[in-house]
Amino acid sequence: MNPLSEEQKRLDAHYAGKKDWLKWGPYLSERQWGTVREDYSPNGTAWDYFPHDHARSRTYRWGEDGLAGISDHYCNICFGLALWNGKDPILKERLFGLTGNQGNHGEDVKELYYYLENTPTHSYMKHLYKYSQNEYPYVELVTENAKRGNDDLEYELLDTGIFDDNAYFDVFTEYAKADNEDILIQITVSNRSKKPAPLHVLPTLWIRNFWSFEDMPKKPKITKQLRDGKFFVSVDHVYVGSYNLYFDDATQLLFTENETNDEKVFKMPNDHPYKKDLFHNAVIENDFAVATENDEGTKFAPLYELNLAGGESRSIRLRLTAGTLEHPFDATFDTVFDKRRKECAAFYETQLRNSGTTYNEIQKQAFAGLLWTKQYYNYDVERWLYGDPKEPLPPVERLDGRNHTWKTLRNHDVMLMPDNWEYPWYAAWDSAFHCTTMALIDPRFAKEQLLLFTKEWYMAPNGQIPAYEWAFSDVNPPVQAWAAINIYQTEKSKTGKGDTSFLKRMFNKLALNFTWWVNRLDSHQKNVFQGGFLGLDNIGVFDRSKGIPGNGTLEQVDGTAWMALYCLNMLEISLELALEDDSYDDMATKYFGHFVYIAEALNKISMEYEGTWDEREGFFYDKLILPDGRYAPIKVRSIAGMLSLVAVLTIKKATLDKLPKFEKSVHWFKKHRMETLKYPVIQEFAEGDDLLLSLVPKDRMQVLMKVLLDEKEFLSPYGIRSLSKVHEKPYTIKIDGTEYSINYEPGESTTSLFGGNSNWRGPVWFPMNYLFIHAIKEYHRYCGDDLKFEYPTGSKNELGLHQISIELSKRLIKIFEKDADGDRTVNALYKAKYQDEYFKDLILFYEYFHGDNGRGVGAAHQTGWTALVTNLIEEIH
Repeated sequence: MNPLSEEQKRLDAHYAGKKDWLKWGPYLSERQWGTVREDYSPNGTAWDYFPHDHARSRTYRWGEDGLAGISDHYCNICFGLALWNGKDPILKERLFGLTGNQGNHGEDVKELYYYLENTPTHSYMKHLYKYSQNEYPYVELVTENAKRGNDDLEYELLDTGIFDDNAYFDVFTEYAKADNEDILIQITVSNRSKKPAPLHVLPTLWIRNFWSFEDMPKKPKITKQLRDGKFFVSVDHVYVGSYNLYFDDATQLLFTENETNDEKVFKMPNDHPYKKDLFHNAVIENDFAVATENDEGTKFAPLYELNLAGGESRSIRLRLTAGTLEHPFDATFDTVFDKRRKECAAFYETQLRNSGTTYNEIQKQAFAGLLWTKQYYNYDVERWLYGDPKEPLPPVERLDGRNHTWKTLRNHDVMLMPDNWEYPWYAAWDSAFHCTTMALIDPRFAKEQLLLFTKEWYMAPNGQIPAYEWAFSDVNPPVQAWAAINIYQTEKSKTGKGDTSFLKRMFNKLALNFTWWVNRLDSHQKNVFQGGFLGLDNIGVFDRSKGIPGNGTLEQVDGTAWMALYCLNMLEISLELALEDDSYDDMATKYFGHFVYIAEALNKISMEYEGTWDEREGFFYDKLILPDGRYAPIKVRSIAGMLSLVAVLTIKKATLDKLPKFEKSVHWFKKHRMETLKYPVIQEFAEGDDLLLSLVPKDRMQVLMKVLLDEKEFLSPYGIRSLSKVHEKPYTIKIDGTEYSINYEPGESTTSLFGGNSNWRGPVWFPMNYLFIHAIKEYHRYCGDDLKFEYPTGSKNELGLHQISIELSKRLIKIFEKDADGDRTVNALYKAKYQDEYFKDLILFYEYFHGDNGRGVGAAHQTGWTALVTNLIEEIH
């Protein structure tokens, strides 16, 4: 066994309670404005109520945001960057992007930034922001995107020309922890132009404002100090403790308060001039009188006025520490940075199987992105609905508005966000995939994160798991049990021991959620499920979350498949637990039986009921049932219909031998269901064999696999498409006189369903591909190499299931690999720019990928579930 890396030792010390290495991290959001929790409007107009233009001047209630920033784990004390190139109308202290109403495909960040390095304890972190030396085109980005329609590409920052001739700065922000509460900070600015250029840098320390909303025992403050001719500041915070911030000699020391500029935002008189946006006015107007007249405040920045020659780089050093240091920048400063950089590399070398391969850079940046998207998330719905003691009462309309039924939800945690700017809030099913990847490097965090969704301050009393802040009552796919067993297996494979306590805690609470699903989403009590939205946004011909046309119900193949998968996951957990605690044996039988009933319902054809399988077309279609009893299939060939393949589990004979009571139940089910059913789902199992549980019987599985691997349908050069390519010819259906249609759209969405910023009508999505690949591997565990398919369909090139899973993984991985010309598919729209020496090694992990050419689409920093590429790389090795 390899010796423990220094980073692993820190992780172990943290989880043993010896030292809190996770008190400080990248927990500062990249966007707090435009979020639901900051919205106090009567009718839920979040984007308009707190826009970007207010963010620099108005105090946030539920968090903070900043650029390349950090905070303590409750976001009490924050640190981030502010920059000014001498031309912008405001300081660059937060990322800018279009709102959901402004973008031609919904909200979209319009910045260039990259997550380069990070470790699980955040002992070393590195961030890159590219800042133009030309004026930032705020107005141009809004107006040009407004001219564009759903069929047009988005107008991006690189399209504006402000980075032409390399007229920009690379701003690297690095953090290294000398100890758990001693954080070294180095900001390195490189002028990539050949010409000299000025830059103002304001490393900013500030305190989150509670005092404007509720009483505090003592108002925190930041105070200027002088020792041995050197200035520094001290921080005194009643909730966090005392800290000192040391910094290199600066041009100016600026102080203000983190309080709303009422005059600017609300046209009301200010009680004093020291407001949140004071530094903007001071720097841009070159008037520092007010910002320098105080020696204390709740927001502070040393100002550095740099003039960099062409190609020159300059560094600024700071140190945030709980200690008092005589020489904060002695030789140990550089020594600590060098040591932490090496330890970061060593950690990943010990954790990853492919160290030194061409995949290393992909994995390193994917993990960095995943870790950088840890964000403090605070939302107390009851307090949000009724207001704060020191604030006016919110509008009464809110009491019947968004999330009003979720008064028990009180979130106050560090969460893995899908994308820190575009989606700065958790989504229940996204988080399950985030945790699946996190388990590769920090399984304890992954487990604790997943467990949060089962806590009483998340899960509703009826067992429902909150979806996301825009609508907690929406229904996300129930993948928490799937994630739980995967995390368990990942940790067990690394350590040799599985955490059954974690499995029990998940299982016991998920049993409530499972019951909620059964009681709420099987309206006809036939084990065929509805579900509505189910995370796949615009995949249907109509918006499945807003009622069904004709007042009917929609029996959803994906709803039923998700529940079948849920059954199998709960069964697998039960079996694992039953091996050491036979009280779980009965639960294994319960979930086994429920799975059988669901599988029968999906597949059967009988006198009184027709299933969703179309024998002639060889596909599962959703079925619309109208109030008068009429029904019609919705013949859309999408991954919703393919999802039935995912619900599969192989139970090995060795497990059955150890659980004779469960094995006896299996034989009973087989005997009695075989006697009464036309289409049995337990058809090949015999005593002494492994047991395969598959939502679809073998003959239908083979039909679906041929479709899945058909390049004229689902198989893209870059993975599995979300909608079959046969829908290049649109599918149309008329319901109650209204015509609905859907067509294959491999890139951006051409509809406005769910804001238009996501598209499930053709692109490739990593989470769904990961599920399909895992299912194929599970079939292989049972069938071995005996079952083969043409890959691709029609090629006469037959491969076994294991090899097919590898080939599919490679298609997905190559999105991020450099080809022979040095191009990465993900950068297809900007190939020339990413050939540049300062761009060529930078990787963005988009939300989804073009179904034909593989370019990145949607949120550009969704290293949440797109970080699954690291799992694929690990698994093919």
